[in-house]
Amino acid sequence: MDKKGNVNIDDEKVKASSAKAAEEEKESDKAESQDNAATDKPEEKEDKEAADNTADTDKEDKKEDAEKEEEKDPLAEALKEIEQLKDKYLRSVAEFDNYRKRTLKEKTELILNGSEKAVQAFLPIIDDMERAIDNAEKTDDIEVIREGMRLIHQKTNKMMESLGVKEINTENADFDTDYHEAVAMVPGMGDDKKGKVLDCVQKGYTLNDKVIRHAKVAVGQ
Repeated sequence: MDKKGNVNIDDEKVKASSAKAAEEEKESDKAESQDNAATDKPEEKEDKEAADNTADTDKEDKKEDAEKEEEKDPLAEALKEIEQLKDKYLRSVAEFDNYRKRTLKEKTELILNGSEKAVQAFLPIIDDMERAIDNAEKTDDIEVIREGMRLIHQKTNKMMESLGVKEINTENADFDTDYHEAVAMVPGMGDDKKGKVLDCVQKGYTLNDKVIRHAKVAVGQ
């Protein structure tokens, strides 16, 4: 083989060696890239875990804040309720005080003017009595005077009944200390008259079923 042939062979060897070297370098870069990628993944994982931890911490903080907020709400509600109860209490006290004053005023007026109705009812009776007196001076007929007095008495009884005043019954009544006052005890009247009202010395009256004057009576013994 000549010298030229040897040179060509050497060139091919050189090219082959260069190609192989380039392939090996490429494989080495690829492997290095893979190593770098493998090295980077744990770092990314650590970053992700750190971010997750931060998010969890934020959630915990928010949860704690919410719990604190919830703890504050019952106190605010309690204070609000206390304020409402206080206002209600003050209103009730004011209303009761007004009621007390009004009742006291009405009671005072009743004491001062309670007899107004009775006085008004008696005025016509007084008018009749004055007319009867005038007529008695103008006539000598006793019967006319008596009739006038009877009419005035009847009118007076009706007026008293309209006011709730009733006469206590004493005729043939059993002696009752709730209605009668014994001013005399009459012995020897027999067993059928024992404990009975024999005579009424002074009439008694009730006002709306309440005794305002006991009947004074004589009782059999």
